Amino acid sequence: MLVHEVMTSPAVTVGPEASVKQAVRMLDEHQITSMPVVDDTGHLVGVLSEADVLRDTVPPDRRVHERLVELTAPPVHLLVTDVMTHLPVSVPPDEDLSRAVELLVDTQIKSLPVVSFGRVVGMVSRRDVIAVLARLDVLIEAEVDDALRLAGVECMVEVHDGVVHLRDAADPESLGTARVIASRAAGVIGVSVGSPA
Repeated sequence: MLVHEVMTSPAVTVGPEASVKQAVRMLDEHQITSMPVVDDTGHLVGVLSEADVLRDTVPPDRRVHERLVELTAPPVHLLVTDVMTHLPVSVPPDEDLSRAVELLVDTQIKSLPVVSFGRVVGMVSRRDVIAVLARLDVLIEAEVDDALRLAGVECMVEVHDGVVHLRDAADPESLGTARVIASRAAGVIGVSVGSPA
């Protein structure tokens, strides 16, 4: 699968001159963990995550300390540009989803901006990938059946736990085509030939 087949689009974005408080409201309202920071032309200039916001906005509580803690107040008008990540990691929409998943798993990043020609076209998150992987077998089977029918490939399809089992293809070429078609369906974690064990 490709990133654009899974990403959330359009992405919720914020400008660098927005207040952190406004950005926090947007994160909460849209129930997202991060969002791209874009300039007036829609070009990516950073990413604002929950961690970026939390790092500078939650002061210690004086009640839990034996002695008074002096609070150092953040600047009165803390802006997104003051706390955002300035060198964001992003992926193109035609990137293999497995590459984006590597970035999501191997780093602390929970979601990635999807960028085409410098402009944000969506976001892909761990949650987006989980939603695809959680897809019901019956829906995967129906999608694969429809795709095979449209391609003129006759083959029996069964899906168990996200694995597509192909059998009774007319010939090896049809079976090869069926494998490629089945592997591109949302939620497929594997393709095998023969009946499920």
